[in-house]
Amino acid sequence: MATVLPSPPRVGMVSLGCPKNLVDSERILTVLRSEGYRMSPDYAGADVVLVNTCGFLDSAKEESLEAIGEAIAENGRVIVTGCMGAEAQLIRARFPQVLAITGAHQYEQVVEAVHAAAPPARSPYLDLVPGGAVEDVDLKLTPRHYSYLKISEGCNHRCSFCIIPSLRGDLVSRRPDAILREAEKLVAAGTRELLVISQDTSAYGIDIRREPRAWKGREVVPTMTDLARELGRIAPWVRLHYVYPYPHVDSVIPLMAEGLVLPYLDIPFQHASPAVLKRMKRPANEAKVLDRIRGWRSVCPDIAIRSTFVVGFPGETEADFEYLLDWLDEAQLDRVGAFRFEPVAGAAANALPDPVPEALKEERYARVMERTAAISAAKLAAKIGGTLLVIIDEVGEDGATGRSQADAPEIDGAVFLRDAGHLAPGDIVPVLIEDADEHDLYGVPRR
Repeated sequence: MATVLPSPPRVGMVSLGCPKNLVDSERILTVLRSEGYRMSPDYAGADVVLVNTCGFLDSAKEESLEAIGEAIAENGRVIVTGCMGAEAQLIRARFPQVLAITGAHQYEQVVEAVHAAAPPARSPYLDLVPGGAVEDVDLKLTPRHYSYLKISEGCNHRCSFCIIPSLRGDLVSRRPDAILREAEKLVAAGTRELLVISQDTSAYGIDIRREPRAWKGREVVPTMTDLARELGRIAPWVRLHYVYPYPHVDSVIPLMAEGLVLPYLDIPFQHASPAVLKRMKRPANEAKVLDRIRGWRSVCPDIAIRSTFVVGFPGETEADFEYLLDWLDEAQLDRVGAFRFEPVAGAAANALPDPVPEALKEERYARVMERTAAISAAKLAAKIGGTLLVIIDEVGEDGATGRSQADAPEIDGAVFLRDAGHLAPGDIVPVLIEDADEHDLYGVPRR
């Protein structure tokens, strides 16, 4: 007699916010997939919809609330998780029909809520891994050739504009051997580029007292430098994000010069004026940072530095802003993003005096973006005629789109290739650069 298989419940997912949230979404879906759940690409086919929210800024919260509302309107059975889970009352007041609300990276609670809303169809023919394992990330929400690798959760900083510690807690580092096992698994499944993420990558390991762990017959100390070195032995490309400019970051630069780690640092400087940095409760060592940037470039001339800056912070004067512009001229950063200061419920900065008018924020935002675009255009123009390694993201009939070592996916520029229809996503190829604009490069694969 033929076995009649139970119909597996289907789960939809809406993932908002930063790559760290995306990793959380991948982990949740992996556990559910191992229990026999199927993933639904749309609202109509889902038995329950998960909305992984962002709560960093009020605008992000509003986007999350809109996503929850859309999921309720289209499906009706919604579970909310992520950073806005800390504001359950706000969500319930607007959407009382939400089935359950859990906080950031609360994997077990999310899975339990899914079990209650859509019980799993237990069957040895459906369960891929009995019981599942949060550490084993199999299901990816990114393309096959690159993956985000989260090495820690939480943050020990108390920046006056940020509420991340209240949402995600203090720093909790993962064991290095667990991270390296995950990296090996990702690379074996086709990952060519690992994007290392956390709230503070430079602080990795300080909470576990840098206790060494055995790996491949040697000990690995849980520090950013040791971890980066080991990851460089596993993946073709390793990219470091969310790096604070602590002195020990200097030890990573030689790994970039050796080719073990991509010559790329994502550093959230946030501002340059000592007065503004003090009000932000961030280290006011902008002059030393300039010296260290020069030192990094002397060791690894190809290093690309990206950063983000906040304009219109309470009390920011015209002199503070001019200081920032002059600092940017001196630093010559490769990639820059800017944000207008936005009050966030619960942030200490909200109580600071002398708020900057919205019109002035807009003006300063436009000025900083114009200045940094000019710097970027000059830097990219200097690459014309040279050859860069490019990882391919998408391939069309004749052309392709990729990224250089100086470009992270979705936040930096792209390299547009002609005569590249023969390539495949994940290929890493030398490209002759033929043209450039303010943000992107144009070229042709070298045969």
